[in-house]
Amino acid sequence: MTPIGTGDSGFNPWLATVLLLLGNFMNLIDVSIVNVALPSIQADLHATAAQIEWVSAAYVLAFAAGLLPFGRFGDKFGRKRLFLWGIGLFTLASALCGFAQTMPMLIWSRALQGIGGAMMVPQVMAIMHVMFPPEQKARAFALAGVVASLGAVTGPLLGGALITGDIAGLDWRPIFLVNLPVGIFVIGAGRRWIPAMSSDRRMRIDWPGIALFSLAVLLVVLPVIEGALLGWPWWCVAMLAAALPTAALFVWRQVRLARQGRAQLLPVALMRNGGFLSGVAMVMLHFSAIPGMFLVLAIYLQTGFGLDPPQSGLATAPFPLGIMLGSYVTGRFGIRWLSLRMAVGVSIMLAGMIFLRHVAGHPPQVFTPATLIAPLALCGFGMGLTISPLFQSVLQSVPGHDAGAGSGAMQAFQQVGAATGIAVVSSLFFVRLHGQGGGYPAAMSHALIYQICAFAAILAILAARGAIRGRAEPPRGGAVSGR
Repeated sequence: MTPIGTGDSGFNPWLATVLLLLGNFMNLIDVSIVNVALPSIQADLHATAAQIEWVSAAYVLAFAAGLLPFGRFGDKFGRKRLFLWGIGLFTLASALCGFAQTMPMLIWSRALQGIGGAMMVPQVMAIMHVMFPPEQKARAFALAGVVASLGAVTGPLLGGALITGDIAGLDWRPIFLVNLPVGIFVIGAGRRWIPAMSSDRRMRIDWPGIALFSLAVLLVVLPVIEGALLGWPWWCVAMLAAALPTAALFVWRQVRLARQGRAQLLPVALMRNGGFLSGVAMVMLHFSAIPGMFLVLAIYLQTGFGLDPPQSGLATAPFPLGIMLGSYVTGRFGIRWLSLRMAVGVSIMLAGMIFLRHVAGHPPQVFTPATLIAPLALCGFGMGLTISPLFQSVLQSVPGHDAGAGSGAMQAFQQVGAATGIAVVSSLFFVRLHGQGGGYPAAMSHALIYQICAFAAILAILAARGAIRGRAEPPRGGAVSGR
């Protein structure tokens, strides 16, 4: 596959990548920044507890349900076009959120933001996948991994700073309004510097498949978000039970379309591709571990030990710094030894989580932000080593014309994993905190069991992949395969 734009005069894939990742960074920040503002929003707009929950849930649901369909729309209508449309809708919705006068307006605007995010995010990886030659993809995906991780960590810090600053007396509203100048800049610069992408206008859109996929995501994500908070009422359990047959019906329809020679929302060739499926499973496990960890870590630091938001941010800073160092190291290996690099990175993360569990469970009498430097730096370094080869491994098996669908599917399951991980980890944390004693150290130690299990499962998948390839492929001399 020839990278796009390499023959264009003045084409600079790295400038285009910066713009793509800047748009993605807006989305990543917005997922976490709103959590800091929820108390202020509740007080200002006189919101109920249920309405406050939906400020976050509306975004997550719209975003997760839209990732795969909009990834496919990018393949049909053009990925640059969908990216810029998504940025535009996201920016407009941010303005509506920032000027919302009632809770219903804010909730619906958040859902619109989620749709805008779902439009743009699958195009980022899809464009990068096609834009770079193989020898440069590693560094590009390493940069994407840094941005993804920094977005998760930076959101609460930026949100806290904006609310504390009370810019122009706007209280919580700048957390949304800050997106306006960034979005306008990305649209203007992106029109010029992001390369035009080929598209397949003849592709037919599978509307029943979109409905089934979106319903399946809704049946999983909604009860996962609400179930733990509501004590798992019957309707949450019923929705989870209904998710499996709905997903099976979606797969059956995709197989039927493939037999008829028609385009599928999620290509059956990808569903039959062991490398893609195992890669998506690893993405889901990996990204289920990190957001949940930072959620309970913020509670552990601020409520458990009385750190203020700046001190809490300082305590977690070694994690993104470790990511940057690990991403720099792994980016120098190109497409070589992907599975080995993932195994090394995940092993380091596993060791870091065990170390973090020990330190958090047995904190010193005088707790300072320096307490967690070593384990968080180790975890961040392992994540930095892992992200780039993980993304490469998944997208390596996706043909260029299906890049949007492959990227959308990968990120849809990433969001399902994140929502599931947050629910499981927070449940583990609060059950121990309120039930068996030991306070915040015991609760944090209990919650980190999930992270340890998730990374151990990724290592098991990597080992299984290696065993399957070892049986399927005779030993060959020469270069080591990058896959």
